[in-house]
Amino acid sequence: MNNIKTIIISSSFTLLIVSIFFTVFYFVIFAENNKINAAQVQNSNYVYNPNDTSGNTYNNSLIYESRHTIVTKTVQTVSPAVVGINVTEIRQYVVDPWARFFSNDPFYRHFFGDGVYNKQVKSLGSGAIISSDGYIITNDHVAGSGVKIIVTMTDGNEYDAKIIGSDPVSDITLLKIDAENLPFIPMGNSDDILIGEWVIALGNPFGLFEKSDKPTVTVGVVSATGMNLDPVENRFYLNMIQTDAAINGGNSGGPLVNSVGELIGMNTLIYSPNGAQGNVGVGFAIPINKVKRIMNELKEKGEVNRKFKTGLRIQSIDESIAKYYNLKSTRGVIITHILKNSAADKAGLLVGDIITEVNNYRINNETTMIGAINEFRAGDKLQIKIYREDKYLIKTMKLEEQ
Repeated sequence: MNNIKTIIISSSFTLLIVSIFFTVFYFVIFAENNKINAAQVQNSNYVYNPNDTSGNTYNNSLIYESRHTIVTKTVQTVSPAVVGINVTEIRQYVVDPWARFFSNDPFYRHFFGDGVYNKQVKSLGSGAIISSDGYIITNDHVAGSGVKIIVTMTDGNEYDAKIIGSDPVSDITLLKIDAENLPFIPMGNSDDILIGEWVIALGNPFGLFEKSDKPTVTVGVVSATGMNLDPVENRFYLNMIQTDAAINGGNSGGPLVNSVGELIGMNTLIYSPNGAQGNVGVGFAIPINKVKRIMNELKEKGEVNRKFKTGLRIQSIDESIAKYYNLKSTRGVIITHILKNSAADKAGLLVGDIITEVNNYRINNETTMIGAINEFRAGDKLQIKIYREDKYLIKTMKLEEQ
């Protein structure tokens, strides 16, 4: 009996101790949480709303803060440096197919005219201010052929822009407006881009910029880097950034920025399968490191000097060539001729060599080879990967000035 009483007393005492411990623990933690919450509310940017009847100012402040994300803050920072571009260009149309053959014949011109007429064509695009003194970058296909270019700022002001230089091959144009102390977007480093990181595309799709003097914003991620695309109208697009941020007509030339507001690319192309219209989540931007290099050349010389020679003649590989050389695919180009004492000859390249890479640019066919070579200048040394006699070799070729 005494043993039973002892057990009951011991159990009751243990239960009492445990209850006291949990009670103290609960109120201490609750008090600490209240201190933290009070400090958070005090330090937040919560603005009292007299219409708020919830009575929970802390939760409202958290909602307020959650809406002001790094993306919204970046948009607020860079938007003033995004511009709409209105371009007027003169396009020539041939109305008489015979005119091209007899346009120099005065008798023909006397009776039939020159067979061509000029027409003003207006188009829209986007751009990014890159310096406080009014330099603006955009695409060549936006403004490169413009005879009159008007730049619209987010404050509604309009400026006439002049072309400092344009490079159709890389699809990059440098403009200048006569203004000072302008907002601009700092340039980042496109070599440090992370696949999967958030990016923001800003621009003037379909001319919507003119409706509110504000750029349209879309958000996505970096889907891929180093994308080598087929050329479009003799413009070459290598090492492109792919993003799923929506890019539509009029976005061309606009900035692609990372989440901290650095300019990492120039929005340029979209992929639309089977002639589909609009964005399907596959957009491409020219990496800013390439833009920097072209921009500096345009600023210094007004053009990009690609006057060099290789001494190479090449052709794409078809199925018959691949079979003859026992190749697994038709990727690459085959050397068909080499000029004596040329850069290619001095590099030790031979007729029949299969070129598969140039400075880490993968060569798929003749057009990608031309595009890769156009990335370089006279005096540059190229590391050329070739396939010869069942082996891969690396040859160094120095481009010679023409």
